[in-house]
Amino acid sequence: MMEERQEGCKGCRASVQVSPEKLQRLVEIATRGRETASEEVYRQRIGQCERCPGLQYGTTCQYCGCLVAVKARLQDSACPYPFAPKWS
Repeated sequence: MMEERQEGCKGCRASVQVSPEKLQRLVEIATRGRETASEEVYRQRIGQCERCPGLQYGTTCQYCGCLVAVKARLQDSACPYPFAPKWS
């Protein structure tokens, strides 16, 4: 019996959108016990992400699938933009 294939990936559906409240909670959970970037570094990273063509739904990086607010907050994160990372 063949399974029906859904069109598109989950990153292509609006159902993956994250509310600001849930996003904040996810950032809090992801950063527990981990070194975080300074507020200045975080703002610079987020600014780069907001101008990036790979930002989806205002929250998600199309290149790695991460929530940019989480990735930008973690000190040891790097930008996954192909061939020319926008921040490190």
